[in-house]
Amino acid sequence: MATKLANSKSPSQPEAALPSSKKPRVLAGVVPVPPDENRKKTLALYESALKLMQAGKYDKAHIMFNEMLATAPHDLADRVRMYIAACVAQIHKGATTFESHEERYDYAISLLNHGHYEDAREHFQEILLKNDAADYAFYGLALLSSMTGETQKCIDHLTDAIRLNAQNRIQARSDSDFDGVADDPRFTELLYPEA
Repeated sequence: MATKLANSKSPSQPEAALPSSKKPRVLAGVVPVPPDENRKKTLALYESALKLMQAGKYDKAHIMFNEMLATAPHDLADRVRMYIAACVAQIHKGATTFESHEERYDYAISLLNHGHYEDAREHFQEILLKNDAADYAFYGLALLSSMTGETQKCIDHLTDAIRLNAQNRIQARSDSDFDGVADDPRFTELLYPEA
């Protein structure tokens, strides 16, 4: 003998359908954020700016953080402001002034030795903007080009350095930083023209 459950519906009764416009309820008050292209772009910029900070490029990171602050979502805006303040503090802390081009050159060589090639290049070029006869700046650019595998640029810059000061030829002969281009016949011809 089959008994019918009191709550079961008979096959002839239709099921009550949920309204399609009803949104699912969220527990604990956390509303999921729908994917937003603007947010994705802002997060990509945010990550790039953080990488610049980690690389010590506070001025460039500061510019990026300032650009994204206007459109940053509320949950990121406070962090962006915090990083802007950190960038400003580092920029003022690290502001380096040079009393001479030679001091700037020494600083650029220090950057070069620590692998900060683009920063070193900027300093060498800054010297040349103010003094286009600074043979040591051309020599520094030649070193940089050798270390970064730019053989033609290395030879061009070293040619300028030697043209302005023949002592650079003698110095380059014993400089191990030119080992990367030492096998190039143009480099050998530049350093030993009498051979």
